[in-house]
Amino acid sequence: MNEATHFMAALRQWLKDTRFTPNQKLPAERELAAKFCVTRAEVRKAFAVLEEEGLIQRFVGRGTFVTPALATAEDEDDLAAKTSPIAAMQARYAIEPELARLAALNAIPAQITEMRALIQEMRAAASWDVYAQLDWRFHNLIAEATGNPLLVEVQRMLNDVRRYVVWGDLETNSEGPESEYHSFAEHERIVNAIERRNGALAVDAMLDHLKATNSQLSDNRTL
Repeated sequence: MNEATHFMAALRQWLKDTRFTPNQKLPAERELAAKFCVTRAEVRKAFAVLEEEGLIQRFVGRGTFVTPALATAEDEDDLAAKTSPIAAMQARYAIEPELARLAALNAIPAQITEMRALIQEMRAAASWDVYAQLDWRFHNLIAEATGNPLLVEVQRMLNDVRRYVVWGDLETNSEGPESEYHSFAEHERIVNAIERRNGALAVDAMLDHLKATNSQLSDNRTL
């Protein structure tokens, strides 16, 4: 585990253990930097990740505040502790193909453009940590493209749990995925189907992606 990953894990654990209330203000960056023996730049990078996940909000001149979602995230940590990788994959099979179908019907051009941008960023990811963050965003974006707020929340919870249950147990090299990594082409097929407004093809593409991922999981290799 590199230093950035170690700090991120320590920060998450501290947030969980401290049990901040919604809208409570976090200590200043310099205080957290001193507490965890890291630079303020590293704190800002970690805050950017937490903000993308909806766990904190940053306001210029006011500081950084905990969102109500942090309490939900703590519940998801408890759920993750009870969920096996196999159970996480079963839930993905039940939910994600239908999300892909609905995304094919409802995605707006800006969302499809972002999906393609994420695919390119994943191909260029310099580490598995970077890839995992982009992959998390990609699958959540498919849910957002359905236009259904309830499904967005269901997918976000599923995605968060599988991120820790599956990715947390995998051994990965520090360089990131190789150029022929299976998910690259699978992600492209999913987006192609969504762009063509072909729901059945989107379902098939997502199922193929999940089957390949499950095969990798069964072999205890990287996803």
